[in-house]
Amino acid sequence: MVRITWTHQSVKDLENIYEYISKDSVKYARIQIIRIRDRVKILKSHPEAGRVVPETAEASIREIISGSFRIIYRIKEDKLIEIITIHHSARQLQPIK
Repeated sequence: MVRITWTHQSVKDLENIYEYISKDSVKYARIQIIRIRDRVKILKSHPEAGRVVPETAEASIREIISGSFRIIYRIKEDKLIEIITIHHSARQLQPIK
């Protein structure tokens, strides 16, 4: 089974998503965060489930989709995945470091 870690940026992204959505609905904000976290769980058994991020074309940087959000992750090792960022698909993706 693969271990999943979250970068500081990805945790901050989740917090920002929650804060933004909770201005209209705390309930829906919680639901959205749960959906994103649940979507990430698929990577434990299927680390290559996502497609390569087109903006990078780097095979180790991939993404899965949860609603309007792109969950961008890096396959660091055979048994380690790092969630890099959670990005709204309507926004331009900044270069990934």
